[in-house]
Amino acid sequence: MTVPPREKWPKADKQSEGGAVLTDVVLATFRLNARLMEAAQGLAAHGGLTAAWWQVLGGVLDEPRSVADVGRIMGVSRQGVQRIADLLVERGLAEYRPNPAHRRAKLLACTEAGHWAIRQIAVAQHPWTTELSKAVDLDDLRTTLATMQTLITKLEEA
Repeated sequence: MTVPPREKWPKADKQSEGGAVLTDVVLATFRLNARLMEAAQGLAAHGGLTAAWWQVLGGVLDEPRSVADVGRIMGVSRQGVQRIADLLVERGLAEYRPNPAHRRAKLLACTEAGHWAIRQIAVAQHPWTTELSKAVDLDDLRTTLATMQTLITKLEEA
């Protein structure tokens, strides 16, 4: 890639106060995500899973779904979910079932072994989240969740 001299770079518009605060939120979210993924790795180990396997199994705990649907729910690529789903099936933590709505796109379902792994994680995760939540006012947590959900919706509409 050829980089032009700085004097030829486009000028950036002045950032609004809201834009600056949102930029700080994005950067803080990146940092928080890194810390949460570290914690998730440790918690997932209680069930013999990785954080990524836990995430995919979480997408099918309540009902079987297609790999594409799990990807949409979890905000990750279908291809990434497919690789993990195949591993989960290979290890007996999930299974593929026929999909009445689509002949080729099978449904991914959690097996009893998968539910057991998730229960083992929950035994460790619930006290961890309870303790961590004490550091933040409950109303602030609810506001944070609502704000994050609004931002997710806006970004997914774009």
